[in-house]
Amino acid sequence: MKRKTPLHFVNSDSRQRAEHARIGFSLGHHSEVYGDLSELALHPPREGIIIVRDTGEDGGVAAMLERLGRIGVWLPLVLVAENPKAGAIVEAIKAGALDYLSLPLDPDRFSRSLNRIEKEAEEFGTARRTMIEARDRIASLSGREREVLEWLAEGSSNKVIARELDISPRTVEIHRANMMNKLGARHAAEAVRLKIEARLEPRITVCDTV
Repeated sequence: MKRKTPLHFVNSDSRQRAEHARIGFSLGHHSEVYGDLSELALHPPREGIIIVRDTGEDGGVAAMLERLGRIGVWLPLVLVAENPKAGAIVEAIKAGALDYLSLPLDPDRFSRSLNRIEKEAEEFGTARRTMIEARDRIASLSGREREVLEWLAEGSSNKVIARELDISPRTVEIHRANMMNKLGARHAAEAVRLKIEARLEPRITVCDTV
């Protein structure tokens, strides 16, 4: 029989932690409990699903995932909260959470969620790792190099980039070469792929031109 995915419950409320662990065990999962993400970071888990009580004090899902990524944890994240608002749920899912459940946990709903997430876990971890690594490489760029990358991702030539940035084509070539070197990209398509993988909001506004 296939071993079920370990569960990692992060919750400052000791009674809820104990209850959630009990539910996890009742569903056949090994369960670990942590008071906060800092405690989890002391012994970063390498497999399983992380279930975090959303208190609004951790900077949101994006910040949680970023923090976990910094310690090499790429596991799926589920949020739980008492009476979560629709807006908070939508924002969390968009930021990367794989589910958002209401407290108290309903064992049946929780079990269905875990079954679905277990199938997505490997793909999720790979995507998160790729995104964080791409962001780290792009973060090494200067402001101008980042602009060149943005315009390059729009399919612009050096001549067009020079016009948009009000610099010479030769200067664009220099920034482009430096950008490619910092990203470790061998060709433009590779640099653009990193930009896409990083899933960063664009810093430029592209207008249609005649």
